[in-house]
Amino acid sequence: MKHYHRHLFVQESPIEGKGLYCAASVLEDEIIMKIEGEIISGDECERRENEEDNVYIFWNGDEYVDVKHTDDIKYINHNCDPNCYVDADANGNLLLVAARDINPGEELTIDYGYDEIYDICSCDVCSAEESSDEEETGESDSIPGATAVKSSENDDAEKC
Repeated sequence: MKHYHRHLFVQESPIEGKGLYCAASVLEDEIIMKIEGEIISGDECERRENEEDNVYIFWNGDEYVDVKHTDDIKYINHNCDPNCYVDADANGNLLLVAARDINPGEELTIDYGYDEIYDICSCDVCSAEESSDEEETGESDSIPGATAVKSSENDDAEKC
């Protein structure tokens, strides 16, 4: 893995709301950024999920990292075929890592990794599966106008 990337920016996303983008090329397995935020307990994570509207939480073992007040990672959107993943280094720091080579200006995405997201996801992978299901059954089980929402988990997480 290589150095941290400094070319991140936020702009409107075709996926949902705003998204996190990188202005420069990123190579597969390159560390894009360290994920930092407020360290909270499992109980506090559950409270925030139940009582607050926008929860942006990553899980790391027994700790949860709330990134709601950050300027960048809270804008990362879900995709079932993501170009990034979350990993931990030897010190337990959470890192956003490129899952494949990423082109300049491409939106960075992760798989939020919780079952409910797949019911409302409108990424290319889910759209293709839905179209295939509709052809077989003649029915659609999608939610009209629904798109991926901000996660409260990362791809290795379970709900609080």
